[in-house]
Amino acid sequence: MTLTARLADFAVGTSCADIPATVTDRANILAIDLIGSAIRAAQEADSTPAVLAMVERLGFAGDGPCTVFGLNRRYGAATAALLNGTFGHSLDFDDTHADSSLHPSAPVVPAALAAAELTGASGAEFLTAVVIGFETCCRLGMALDPTAHYARGFHPTATAGTFGAAAAAGRLLGLDAAGMESAFGIAASQASGSLQFLENGAWNKRYQVGEAAMKGLMAATLAAGGFKGASQAIEGKHGFLQGYSDAPQPDKLLDGLGQVWETLRIGVKPYPACRYTHAAVDGILALRAQHGWSAQDIDAITVGLHRNGVALVGAPIEAKRKARSIVDGQFSMPFAAAVALLRGRFGWDDYDLLGTADADAVAARVDVRQDASLEGLRHPFGAVLSVTVRGQTHVLRIQDPSGEPETFPDTAALDLKFRTLAGPVLNTACDGWLARLHGLGRAVSVVQHLQ
Repeated sequence: MTLTARLADFAVGTSCADIPATVTDRANILAIDLIGSAIRAAQEADSTPAVLAMVERLGFAGDGPCTVFGLNRRYGAATAALLNGTFGHSLDFDDTHADSSLHPSAPVVPAALAAAELTGASGAEFLTAVVIGFETCCRLGMALDPTAHYARGFHPTATAGTFGAAAAAGRLLGLDAAGMESAFGIAASQASGSLQFLENGAWNKRYQVGEAAMKGLMAATLAAGGFKGASQAIEGKHGFLQGYSDAPQPDKLLDGLGQVWETLRIGVKPYPACRYTHAAVDGILALRAQHGWSAQDIDAITVGLHRNGVALVGAPIEAKRKARSIVDGQFSMPFAAAVALLRGRFGWDDYDLLGTADADAVAARVDVRQDASLEGLRHPFGAVLSVTVRGQTHVLRIQDPSGEPETFPDTAALDLKFRTLAGPVLNTACDGWLARLHGLGRAVSVVQHLQ
């Protein structure tokens, strides 16, 4: 049996009872975390007006059964998946799976939600589909080898995410194994996502993840209608692994499948920026609190990162020191360090520091380098921090950023994050929405539960 066929068998053959409750509970928590970001981004992300204008102008904005968080209306399933995926990823505050270096919830949850509302699925069925989608995209991301995939210029959340979205949607649409294999074959033609957005702080990253959610849903829907997709879409001569990586590791796709749950290895973000900045921000905040430093005390900061981190948030360093757009700031280690030093925190509202003299002055003293000691480790998100203050240098190694499975926040902390993001949009309805979302797994019908 091919790799693609075996993954398809897993996607359709895994029952709700086969998945431990701890895994589906975590999927619910991760979905809530994404929804909080989506609600805020629907109202405040600078890219949102253009996306909404596009769906209106092209006739994609017709009424339908599906929820779009942060907007007071419902849409058709494909549009809802596109919008929720785009909004969920726009703040760069959504979860991350370290081993695949991708954001699983942004493509998977919107596709699963649209399919669940389209089919009248229960909350338990929805969460099962989310787990199937997480396992699919995370394992594909690992099999690609993230470093090799990045080196080819691809964005794994958008590429592997398309397959995760197809798996989640296909599960809810009732595909059999052959149908799911066809859905993967169609997804292989749809998977796309470029890192070129880094060149000018473009909004492509947000939209291409929304597209992954929508295209995965479309692939599954085509397969449900009998459309024949390519076979061996993952491992074939012109398949996903060969076409998108120079160093694929196909064994990682199936290793421990159904016993080792990658869903439990997904971390959540405490800061709204690229995950490669987080360990250093953790370290700066810890040192700042310990020593009582102000930004003016700092002579220089050197941040050592994995090569992927340098490529995303540290190079070219002069441009990274002068972040001007929100996307620039989301992918700037110098800006993240400046926020941490100036504010003693880093939240969505701290992007008001972009382009200020204070932030630029601190960022000018930040350097980013590849640290060989961070290569070859299981997780690539650590940092080695060297901070010079009044001629004295302090060195701190942060193995993993906060929010990883070993330091996963408790429910109260995640609820606070949701309220901080969604509260300014939902106002007095915020706590009601939060309670409703916590009850998703018990919902008889997702579409009724969210009305």
